[in-house]
This record gives sequence, C-alpha cells and structure tokens, in this order.
Amino acid sequence: MADHYDVLGVSREASPEEIKKAYRRLARELHPDVNPDSSAQEQFKLVTHAYEVLSDPVQRQQYDLGPQAGFGGGGFSDFGDIFSTFFGGGQQRGPRSRMERGQDALLRVEVDLADVIFGVHKDIEIDTAVVCETCSGSCCQPGTSLSTCEICGGSGTIQRAVRSLLGNVMTSNPCGSCRGYGTTIPAPCSSCQGQGRVRATRSIPLDIPAGVDTGVRLHMSQAGEAGQAGGANGDLYFEVRVNHDDVFSRDNDDLLCTLEIQMTDAILGTKVTVPALDGDVTIEIKPGTQGSEVITVKDRGITRLRGNGRGDLKVGIHIVTPTKLSGKEKELIESFAKGRKQAAPQLAHFQQGMFSKLRDRFFNV
Repeated sequence: MADHYDVLGVSREASPEEIKKAYRRLARELHPDVNPDSSAQEQFKLVTHAYEVLSDPVQRQQYDLGPQAGFGGGGFSDFGDIFSTFFGGGQQRGPRSRMERGQDALLRVEVDLADVIFGVHKDIEIDTAVVCETCSGSCCQPGTSLSTCEICGGSGTIQRAVRSLLGNVMTSNPCGSCRGYGTTIPAPCSSCQGQGRVRATRSIPLDIPAGVDTGVRLHMSQAGEAGQAGGANGDLYFEVRVNHDDVFSRDNDDLLCTLEIQMTDAILGTKVTVPALDGDVTIEIKPGTQGSEVITVKDRGITRLRGNGRGDLKVGIHIVTPTKLSGKEKELIESFAKGRKQAAPQLAHFQQGMFSKLRDRFFNV
C-alpha cells in the first residue's frame, strides 16, 4: 500500500497547510473532469484518500503510529465531503415530496373520580388542521392539477457548471422555481392557498377506560392534525387528570371515605344507607364499634385498569362526641358512668393499620 505522504509528495513533518496545498495541486491535475485518463482517476482516488487521512489530526496520528494503533483503511466513500470543503454545495437526489405528516399533539382531559369507576366517554373539541374539502388535499383548484416544473424538468434540482481550481465542476442545488418539489401549482386552491389543509374545530370521540389515574396518557393513532398536501395525520395523546372529590379519595383501586356516627350508634349499633359514587350502599355499624375502625365493603371500589374485578370501598368510622348536653342528658350519662367500672384514661400503644390510609380525611393532610 502506497505511503500517504509519498502520494501527496510531502514530508512526514509537513504542516496541515502544506498537506492542503499539495492536495489542491494534485487535484487540479488528476480530477476526472480535468483528466479523463483511467490511470489518472485511480491516482486521484489515492490522492484523495491520502488527504482524507492526513488532514484529520486523529487519523494522521493513528497512521503515523502504524497498523497496531487500530487505523482503518476507510475507503473512498467520502469524496463528496472533501469537495464540499473546497467548493461548497451538496446534491439532492430526486424531487421532494409535497406530502408531509401532520404534527402530534398532547391534550389534557379532566374527569371526575366517579367517571373512573367504570370509564366514561367524552367528545373533545379541538382546533386543528383538517383536509381541505375543496381540493381534498391536492392543493390545486378543482379541475386543475400539478404541472411538471419547466425549469428543472421535474427533477427538483438544477445543475450548474462552476469554474474552480479543478476546472469546470458540476454542482446540484434545489430548484428555486419549484423549491425542489419538481412540480408547480398553476392554480392553487382558493380555500387552503395550496396547502391541502385548513384550520377547523372538530370533535374527537374519546373512550376513557375504567381505572385510569392522574398522569395516564391515552394514545390515538393518526387522530391529530392533517398533513400537508394529503400527508398522513399526526397522533393525539391525551393526558388524564382526575379531579378532587370532596367526600371520596383513592388508594390504588380502593375508595376511601369517612362516616360520622353518634356515640349512641357506636354503643348500640345501627345500619345506615349512604350515597356512594356508584349508588347507595348500606353500612352496618356493630355494637361497640370503636373510633378509627374501618369497615370494608367488597367490590365497591374502582374497576382495575389492567385486570379483572374492582377494588373495595373502605369506610373509616369517626365517632362524634356531643358537646352540648341538657341537664337530663348529663344526669343520664353520669348515671351510666357510675354504673360501670371503667379503667382510668391511659396512653395506648401506637397501632398502624387500615386507619392510617384515611389520615387525609381525619387530619386534612
């Protein structure tokens, strides 16, 4: 394999500027547009590859250290990048497509806690881009169509000969007349001004599944804004926010609430029917019920998002102690207390149980 320094005709101590000058001098002699001889073309490949390696400080250092440094040959695939350094410009292959995919959108939707028990359907009004009804996305006035660009002949690019140090070099740039599309719109649609879409308000039917919680995102493929010139629609993402409820709170799939009962109900026991989020529910208060006790009503919670069945309704008991007593009521209570042998008030051991999950109701946390 030829030594890169010998190929360029420079010493191993040559500066980057000397290497660049040597390459420019040889390229003027060997470039295929200047010298069509096949041997010159092969030599030009060697010169270009040598310059590619020696002009890069990292590759040059690896080359100077030898094969053991992990230097890779590289090949001759980056001629275009090197010429771009000297002559600028780039090439576009084929005309651009007018069709562009619409953008995705993220919207927020609010639901009540009652809605997530079984799921809910909502029609969401959004302002977005829709396909133009006048031209059906073609961008052209009805009865007309796109025309092949007369300047570039439908290629979307213009080639020009540019004089350079290497002689005449062909460059390729997007056509300024059609903007690289290869076609023009002789009669743009009057409704969309040649875009193929217009702004409009439309209704999106959204089925929110049971069990969702705040932060859950729902994805609707190709339900977003229409693409330009008949391009595919973007996607819609809905982020759910579950509104606060004044009576019920949530612990995963369970519903939590607090039931206030009178002291006499706790002593004697009773049954009470209260409205839940999905209908009335009957709560049985057993005689001797203690404050902070939790009564569980099975399968009256939230339907599980991923799975079968529902969570439970958990009712924390809060005993209301009367603050104002009539004289007769006070006598009855005193008589009741005297007739029972009661232990003196004392500190109890801390107990952590189901009641701790209801602390937001009792302590307004």
